[in-house]
Order: sequence, then structure tokens, then C-alpha cells
Amino acid sequence: MCAILVGCAIPQVPSRTIYEDPVNYVRLEQEEHFLPEWPPSHHSHPAIIGPEMLRRIFEGLMIQERRIWLQNWLQGEAPFRPAFQEEELALLSVHVSEALAKAQPNERVTFYLSLPQTSTKRVITSGGLYVKEDELHLILGNWQIVYGIPTYGMIYDRRYPMRPTAAKGFDLFFQPHEAMRREEGSWIDGVLANGADEVVINLRTLAAVSAESAPKPTE
Repeated sequence: MCAILVGCAIPQVPSRTIYEDPVNYVRLEQEEHFLPEWPPSHHSHPAIIGPEMLRRIFEGLMIQERRIWLQNWLQGEAPFRPAFQEEELALLSVHVSEALAKAQPNERVTFYLSLPQTSTKRVITSGGLYVKEDELHLILGNWQIVYGIPTYGMIYDRRYPMRPTAAKGFDLFFQPHEAMRREEGSWIDGVLANGADEVVINLRTLAAVSAESAPKPTE
């Protein structure tokens, strides 16, 4: 019996907790694709990005829900919606900044946000990010997904924040669009509809665009 239980146990993800409350967390996870002898797999960590800049980044993330052709014909394309609400922006901007400053080249930052609905259901938004040279890579694993805690079985949503708990029905975008590029996905990503859940934000371009759009001082 003990051997069966060990075999069925959910693998632990090596991590360091930066912030945690009963329903949310920000933590550092070991990067599964990290190879000490292969520098391209190393992240540019620790990285110093202040809470103000991170708030600007999280505010710029936009969600567009996917619609089938009939919905597009009847209703038009779905509108763009902010990925995060005000209280989520406040939490993420501070604690992700702290996490990036403490991260090592073999770690990525992950976050998990949830809103309990009942004793067995919660609405979750989760994902992860890392910095590589001048670019911030951000993947949204779940966005406002209603997750039902199984009566019997494994609970995956908190343990694997970058993995979807259901088929993704959204595309992720960033504004200003000049600072965004789309990470090239594989053919299997297209089959699984996961090709538009990651954005890459050029931090230098974002800083330049932000400076250009800032109000000029009056004489």
C-alpha cells in the first residue's frame, strides 16, 4: 500500500515562496529546461524591475476571448479586456519585483491568484515570467478559470500555476504593441490552442515608448 501511495504522489516542484496568503502566492520555481553547461538556458536573474514598471507591464496585458466563426459573424470579435484587476495589480507589482530581485538564473517567477466561490470552487488566474537579456517573457496559464476541487483525486491548480487546468479560450496581448513580440510556438501549440498565451516584452522599447508618451514639462 505504501508503495502504491508513493507511486501516485504528485511530484513536488522545487520552489521558494516570496509571498503567500490563504488564496494567493508569488514564488520562485526551478526552471525545468535549465542546463548549467548551456548558457542559452540561463535566465538574466537576478533582475531589478521596480514595482512601478511592473505595474505598468501588468496593466498593459490584455485578454481577448476566442470566439468561433459564428459568434464573430453575429457579435463581431470579442473586446480586449485587462488581464488583471486593481487588487491583483497591487499584489503582483510589489511581490513580483521582490521575486525577480531574488531569482537565480535557474529560476522563474510564478504567481497564483484565486477567488473562492464556494467550498469546492474558485476562480483562478495564474502564470509565470522570467527575464532574458532585455526581454520579459510572460506566460498566462489560466485566466479567470472556474476550478472545481475534485472530491477524490489530485489538486493541480496551485501546484502547477503555468499549466492550464482547462482548454484556453483566450489570447494574450500587450499594449503598447510596439514593445511586444509573439514567441514562436510549435505546431503542437497550434493544435492545442496554446500559441497565443505568451508574450515577450522588450523592456528597452517599453521604456522608450513610455518616455515619449509621458507629459512634457511646461515652460
